[in-house]
Amino acid sequence: MNEQFNQELTNRLALLRENVSKVFLGNEEVVNQLIVGLLANGHVLIEDVPGVGKTILARALAKSIQCSFSRIQLTPDMLPSDILGVSVYNEQTHTFDFKKGPIFANIILADEINRTTPRTQSALLEAMNEAQVSIDRVTYKLDRPFMVIATQNPFEFEGTYFLPENQLDRFMLRVTIGYPSPEQEARIILEQPGKVALENLQPVFTGGEIIELQEMVDKVSVSEDVMEYTLRFISATRNHSHLDLGLSPRGGQALVRAAQANAMLNGRDYIIPEDIKGLAVPVCSHRVLSKSYLESSESASRESIIKQIIDEIEVPV
Repeated sequence: MNEQFNQELTNRLALLRENVSKVFLGNEEVVNQLIVGLLANGHVLIEDVPGVGKTILARALAKSIQCSFSRIQLTPDMLPSDILGVSVYNEQTHTFDFKKGPIFANIILADEINRTTPRTQSALLEAMNEAQVSIDRVTYKLDRPFMVIATQNPFEFEGTYFLPENQLDRFMLRVTIGYPSPEQEARIILEQPGKVALENLQPVFTGGEIIELQEMVDKVSVSEDVMEYTLRFISATRNHSHLDLGLSPRGGQALVRAAQANAMLNGRDYIIPEDIKGLAVPVCSHRVLSKSYLESSESASRESIIKQIIDEIEVPV
């Protein structure tokens, strides 16, 4: 990237952040992480208590991009065909016509993913991993860009199902929003951005431009020192006494890819240790298993362990 183009790209990505922040009046770092997931061609899981803006955040990003959007409100009685689509008999042609489901869009908001059954959750696996779906022995490719933004309530809430590890692993980042500051909450109450600002939000990128940016992420360089730093962190997760399962090779790929996207978001064509360090928790904490697996504090425990490990790894000069 030359300096002029680099600055232009940085300015446009800053405009994307500002656009989302017109609606989501909360933690700016969460907005950054969502955009990182988009640039890295990954999927994002947003987990928090109801009413903190999970759905508004996802819809704000979707409306900031000029491409198709679909929202799936997941419920316990939903079937896989409600997501993927179904073949319907055509009496005129005497054939079965496939009617596409809501998964056939560029940006998918899977709202409250852990309120539906594991059978229906699994319907998203092939789509998220391969950007395709297979129905009645026919494979249908999904259009790019393709991104699933899923929201879920904490597991201790009534009527929720655990997401299996292989489903969690399909999400590049798992982020939590937290409560807004008193100043932000006052603006939310008075301005109601989810009703007013969201309706008036205009796209700042086209789908084609997003695909170009995703391809540019591949060209962000990774130095030997940073790679060695990353490998030491990965190894430490596999040998930590409080973890039953450390980071997989796919988890390591996701961490580096997200770091490359974060570097581009910050106007660099190379990653630095801070990119790895800042994304270690959202990218890795849901990919490891701690000794306290399935306990109510297990999620927080994994985050604290990942943070402890990354803080202890010596940063290359």
